[in-house]
Amino acid sequence: MAKELLKKWKSVDSADLYGIKEWGAGYFDVNDDGEAVVTIPFRSGKVAVALGEIVDGSRARGLGMPLLLRIENLLDAQITRLNESFRKAIKEYRYRGDYRGVFPIKVNQQQQIIQQLTRFGAQYNHGLEAGSKGELLVALAMLTSTDSPLICNGYKDREFIDLGVQATRMGYNVFFVIEMLGELPLIIERARLTGIRPNLGVRLKLAARAGGHWSESGGDFSLFGLRTTQLVDLLDTLKEAEMLDCLKLVHYHLGSQIPNIRDVRHAVHETARFYADLAAEGAPMGYIDLGGGLGVDYDGSRTNFVHSMNYTMDEYCADVIEVIMNVIDEQNIDHPTVITESGRATVAYSTVLLFDTLEVSRSEPHPLPEKLPPDSHEMLLNIEEVLHTLSLKNLQECYNDALYYREAVRDHFKLGSITLRERALAEDYFTEIMRRMTALKNKLKRVPSALETLDDAVFDVVYGNFSVFQSLPDSWAIDQVFPVIPISRLNEEPTRSAIIADITCDSDGKIDRFPDFHDVRRTLPIHDIGPEEQYVFGVFLVGAYQETLGDLHNLFGDTNIVSVRINEDGSFDFTNEMPGDSIGGVVSMVNYEPKTLLRMFREKAEQAVRDRKLTVDERRRILETYELSLRGYTYYKR
Repeated sequence: MAKELLKKWKSVDSADLYGIKEWGAGYFDVNDDGEAVVTIPFRSGKVAVALGEIVDGSRARGLGMPLLLRIENLLDAQITRLNESFRKAIKEYRYRGDYRGVFPIKVNQQQQIIQQLTRFGAQYNHGLEAGSKGELLVALAMLTSTDSPLICNGYKDREFIDLGVQATRMGYNVFFVIEMLGELPLIIERARLTGIRPNLGVRLKLAARAGGHWSESGGDFSLFGLRTTQLVDLLDTLKEAEMLDCLKLVHYHLGSQIPNIRDVRHAVHETARFYADLAAEGAPMGYIDLGGGLGVDYDGSRTNFVHSMNYTMDEYCADVIEVIMNVIDEQNIDHPTVITESGRATVAYSTVLLFDTLEVSRSEPHPLPEKLPPDSHEMLLNIEEVLHTLSLKNLQECYNDALYYREAVRDHFKLGSITLRERALAEDYFTEIMRRMTALKNKLKRVPSALETLDDAVFDVVYGNFSVFQSLPDSWAIDQVFPVIPISRLNEEPTRSAIIADITCDSDGKIDRFPDFHDVRRTLPIHDIGPEEQYVFGVFLVGAYQETLGDLHNLFGDTNIVSVRINEDGSFDFTNEMPGDSIGGVVSMVNYEPKTLLRMFREKAEQAVRDRKLTVDERRRILETYELSLRGYTYYKR
């Protein structure tokens, strides 16, 4: 009995299996009841709330699956971590400058996110970065502290520049970052006409590059930034225009997710050298903007793997301050205010996508016959023999044989020498062989490389009520991995493996890449899901870019959205509820007018009555259904 208790699966086993403590950054865990929880740090201690409770509260308010959950506390917590980490490094190294955080609006433009970020970030003078006129308008309205930096990147026309110049007169701390020399004459012209001295910055095209998905953001082939010769031209132009005193900031952007801290150090060192030489040229300077790049550890491995990072936030901040000091102190100039445009690390943790399961296609063989008839096709007899002779000693040989005979069966089927039912039977034999091999493989001390992917050979397909293209576009577009776990039954051992398909009619609409500690696994461990079970998955760390980049594939729109704030006593408040897009709303985005569609369909229904295909009552019912659907949710409704 004692041995049985020792072997019983516990919640901590699921936490280890899914790596929750590693990628969760202290914010996510599993409780003893097997529920995924969000954990919020308060001064009195940590408070954990089960995600299932929030889901139940959302359903009770009429907002079902799929659901985008925003946890306001986590956004606040990440802003605090970033600013306090820099404060700690500044104090430790006796750095004589300040730190200012800046959030790039493009990372998540949603009003609730920007409002929460600027409200809580005001205590740190946390600013915003705008790369377009639309984002500039948002920033000017949303910033609660005019001392917060407002960094203007991207193409800037006259209207953009005039907005920024007038905002400077109002007291906003606006910086125009010059990314192309062609911008400079217009800025000089507008400054002279208004009589306002703008704060100018310059984006550098560094030699330094970083690894990961966004390596082309740095180096000679990067799209934006001035080459060294262009930087000299900029200095000469500003001197001639008697505006060199306006140049106060240098900026670079190495990439969105930098896995290796060494790349960060190289870029900061190179930028600090540029900063020092610009100061030597007579520019007042004062700010060094290191752009984005602070990573998120999506797989929890803490390595320089593309989906991870081999440093902590504290290490990042300390290295930045140390490198800048090493360069600046040699030149005997004042320490600049350090700016970082950390977007991904600020908002990724705050958002969780939740969706329920609609159906499961199980990879289970039908009951196999005890013995095939002797007159069965030769290939069927061969694959049957593989099953009956399979053992730990001949695992590799049987694996090779099973693959060969399965392909041979398929070839014979195409030639017409094997029937449909014979092929189905051969597939059942193959599935059973793979299932038994997976069990045997786990007993080997050393697994041959060819058998390492056996766990992924037999898997279920779980159909989830969501759209990859709308809610997880990076999963499809750049093979970004996100942590995915069931949010309940985590005190039970998962006995099956699966990939997850969405409800779009697209073969790319799936999740088949999951974090696995410095690697990617192709299947996810799950439980045996009952036919009527409300089995809910959570996809974590999706707060950066996913809402912004989502599209209308198959006309699936935005999901239901709720924002919650967790209280110190363990209760939680729904601070915002946003129903997802209706079908009528989505079709209008692609230039259909819902009223016109209804009118056109009504005419077709009336014609069907005249043609005696419908009765008048049947016409009424189908029109009611059509109109109700136009007002309804784009996703599956139970």
